Amino acid sequence: MSQPTVSTPKLAFDATAEGAGTGATSPEDSGATPYERYARLDVLHTLQQPRSKVPAELSFIVTTQVMELLFGLLRHEWTLAQRALREDDLPGALAALRRGTHVQDVLNSSWDLLGTLTPVEFSAFRPVLGEASGFQSSAFLHLEFLVGNKSPRLLEMYQGAPAVHQELAAALRAPTLYDDALALLTRRGVLAAQEAEEGDAAGAGRYRPREAVQQAWHTVYTDPAAGELVTLAEALLDTAERVTRWRQRHYASVKRSMGAKPGTGGSSGLAWLKAATEQDVFPELWTVRGEL
Repeated sequence: MSQPTVSTPKLAFDATAEGAGTGATSPEDSGATPYERYARLDVLHTLQQPRSKVPAELSFIVTTQVMELLFGLLRHEWTLAQRALREDDLPGALAALRRGTHVQDVLNSSWDLLGTLTPVEFSAFRPVLGEASGFQSSAFLHLEFLVGNKSPRLLEMYQGAPAVHQELAAALRAPTLYDDALALLTRRGVLAAQEAEEGDAAGAGRYRPREAVQQAWHTVYTDPAAGELVTLAEALLDTAERVTRWRQRHYASVKRSMGAKPGTGGSSGLAWLKAATEQDVFPELWTVRGEL
């Protein structure tokens, strides 16, 4: 199985991120206190700029921006988990996955803020969104690719942003978090190398469940000596369950605030979200439970 180097993403709060050419002031040149300079609060609190006079729009903007920051943090943790799995550092991978589940919990809870929007409030400022839609979030799409929900056609919307398109195209071709877990099973002699390679052969497509992978997880759960691999399986399932919770909360929030109207970005809105709630991440970890 090909295992390209995992690069840790640059986050908005990454002190090593390059600022050249952005016109932004350096942390040392702004902020009244060391805390404000460290957290770049002088910049942060200028980013919420409602385009309407509807009071609820500010909540919508803040929640969206918080979600985007958390997307970046979650990608950071999942990338660290991938790196640890490739280095056979199971404790490191489990620690990153555990931190990631806490990020996911906060993400899922953030829907509570949008749950306060009534249809009348959302409709009042919805026109200022134009064609903007959460479906266009490159950070979220990267997370979808990391858990195996890949689709080449989704890159089309980024044709006008070469750097983003290139990064997502690389993520589309690269192994997923689950691929790296299965590669570890192969190195531990639980899954045949040929089966792992067949998974890689799917390349840029959506992950499809395989009987051999389900059997491998069955072996893990029923082998008394495979305790640490069971811990990995449960950590992955914790991650997968939270992905499903996110999709369910997204569906419920949209249904509550706008019903079955088409999405702002031209998506089918509610119908698409409902279908997404039925797609399990890391599917064999779910189906194997019926055999145990």
